[in-house]
Amino acid sequence: MTSDVNEGRRPVPTILQGQKALVTGANSGIGKATAIGLGRAGADVVVNYVFGKEAAEEVVEEIKSFGVRAYAHEADVSQEDQVVPMVARMVEEFGTIDIMVANAGLQRDAAITEMSVAQWQKVLDVNLTGQFLCAREAAKEFLRRGVVPEVSRSAGKIICMSSVHQIIPWTGHVNYAASKGGVLMLMQTMAQELAPKGIRVNAVAPGAIRTPINRSAWDTPEAEADLLRLVPYRRVGDPEDIANAVTVLASDLMDYVVGTTLFVDGGMTLFPGFATGG
Repeated sequence: MTSDVNEGRRPVPTILQGQKALVTGANSGIGKATAIGLGRAGADVVVNYVFGKEAAEEVVEEIKSFGVRAYAHEADVSQEDQVVPMVARMVEEFGTIDIMVANAGLQRDAAITEMSVAQWQKVLDVNLTGQFLCAREAAKEFLRRGVVPEVSRSAGKIICMSSVHQIIPWTGHVNYAASKGGVLMLMQTMAQELAPKGIRVNAVAPGAIRTPINRSAWDTPEAEADLLRLVPYRRVGDPEDIANAVTVLASDLMDYVVGTTLFVDGGMTLFPGFATGG
């Protein structure tokens, strides 16, 4: 394997050399770190975004610094007529797709008695339907192309971005928790259906991560201390923690991992409130 030494960066094995990846919601937060991590590992990357073109182009330039190809593509993942041409363009420009990271997601928070149908539907449309559409289009290409042994042992990889809230209820966020519970069944059912075709489907479930979507939970010492009561490992995660997990999960190092959710949460799903007996 070769290594990257551009701009004095720490050398990183290019475990995804020659592969083509698409990351949705990749102009900030977890998606940005993931797109950069895949590029550092040797993949050509499509940086999807729906708002924030300038930020997306900055991510593209950083990925290109690793000596791989990248471009930004604006598309709302909840809209079929935008997802289909996004993947078609990738196949045209890069020749195929090997890795789909369905990361795009959002929150529209409210108490259940105050939540509007629009708030409920928007979150389900992006967080769940968006993952379905992106996975479906990637799977079509994986099946068309089949396994290329010199590139990867699998025909393709789909990685769904879930959350600890696929199993932890979250008061005031019923739409978000429901969407992530849906992602769990979406991922497992796709994995069951597609594994015999040589396609690996898995999920990564972040816990408390320093991203813009949850800044209020960690951007003051008081807020961070309160948050850390829920994290046995006693630190808030960084987007790079998720990027590293996705990168390894997408590689042949994890070729026998199918239909699994990898929790990257510092132990949040250990229910730390019960550490002293409940």
